[in-house]
Amino acid sequence: MSLENQIRVFRWVSILEGISFLVLLFLAMPLKYFFDLPQMVQVVGMAHGILFIAYVMGAFWMYKPLNWRKRTLIIAIVCSVVPFGPFYIENKYL
Repeated sequence: MSLENQIRVFRWVSILEGISFLVLLFLAMPLKYFFDLPQMVQVVGMAHGILFIAYVMGAFWMYKPLNWRKRTLIIAIVCSVVPFGPFYIENKYL
C-alpha cells in the first residue's frame, strides 16, 4: 500500500474514532444516565471500542512510514483518550 493510501486510511480512522468518542460522551452517556436508555451506549460503545483499537494500531502502523519520533507516537496514543484529540493528530501530523 502506498504512503498516500496509508495516510488516507489512518486519517479516516482518526476522524471516525474522534466522532464516535464525542457521540459516546455527549449523546450516549447522557441518554444512559439521565433518561435511563442504555442501548445507545452499547451500540456506540462497541463501535468506539473497535475504532479505538484501529486508531492505536494505525498510530503504530504510521510510526515508521512518517518518520515519527517516539514522542509523536506517544502524543498520538495519548490523544486517543482525550476528547477532540484524534482531530488534533489528524490536523497536525497527517
